[in-house]
Amino acid sequence: MEQTKPVLILGGSGQAGAGTAALLRQWHPELPLTIAGRDLERARRVADELGAANAVTVDIQRRDLGLPEDQGFSAVVATLWDSHLHGLGYAQQRGLPYVSISSGLVEIAPEVVAGAQRASAAPVLVASHFCAGSVVLAILDLAREFERVDTIRVGAVLDELDVGGPAGLADLERWAAVTSAGLERRDGVFTWVTGADVQVEVPTLDGTVLPGQTIAILDVPSLALATGAPYVRFDFAVGESAGRRRGEFPSMEVRIDLEGVGPAGTPVTTCRYLVHPAGQRPLTALGLALGVERLLGLQGEAPAPGIHTPESLIDPAYAVKRMEELGAAFVSS
Repeated sequence: MEQTKPVLILGGSGQAGAGTAALLRQWHPELPLTIAGRDLERARRVADELGAANAVTVDIQRRDLGLPEDQGFSAVVATLWDSHLHGLGYAQQRGLPYVSISSGLVEIAPEVVAGAQRASAAPVLVASHFCAGSVVLAILDLAREFERVDTIRVGAVLDELDVGGPAGLADLERWAAVTSAGLERRDGVFTWVTGADVQVEVPTLDGTVLPGQTIAILDVPSLALATGAPYVRFDFAVGESAGRRRGEFPSMEVRIDLEGVGPAGTPVTTCRYLVHPAGQRPLTALGLALGVERLLGLQGEAPAPGIHTPESLIDPAYAVKRMEELGAAFVSS
């Protein structure tokens, strides 16, 4: 499908936005892009490096985003917190696909309600998962080895020097302020975890154990409902990564433990680490770029209007192929 109008990337000069734009440019050289940010010069630098891109300033406090009425786009990508939902409203009023990554599990209700009230307007991709859904897709690809998945345990380590720019740090602080409870699926029931039960230890590939906590994140319902697993938990730790302990760049690793039954009816367990030596930024950008590609019909058919999540749109095997192209690796424990 040929796109003649640009993709509007809100926060396009930030880490997630610039990374997403770079991947889209690599995969689709002719796809026009608009890099939107508060600092026009910074946005221009990103646009100039990309080619076939332009830069604009936006004001997400305004319903029209401060953009000319006659400006046309093919999609709206919010790589920063769309606090007033003006980016979503802008997309819906114009019938444009929209994707966001910063709402978080405890904040998606307004986004979901807005999408439901105007369900026929355009597809809305809710991708406020860890690494914009990349980890969910990786786990679902591993789950193909199972006839039935009973347990999914995830332990993610984010280096404290790799939380992202100011927008990423603000997201983490906001989520921590909203709730200290975790969410897990236990015996098939989504259950809030509080108090001492939230505190966990997250083992890393090199044997180091970091203090962490069970968190409330969209990955839990996405994985539980996609696989049917009655037990799903996502643990999270912020600390020194294995890469930094080796004197290298802050890395990212996600431990994935699956238990269930294989095709032969015998019990199966697997433990893999999803690792990227450059941290979370490449996989976050990948999750967004995969979503945009799918929303525009550049990989598969364009989805119908309504609310979507990454696993409802993106083929896990294709996502894993793209991950490995970016330098991610799956390591057995």
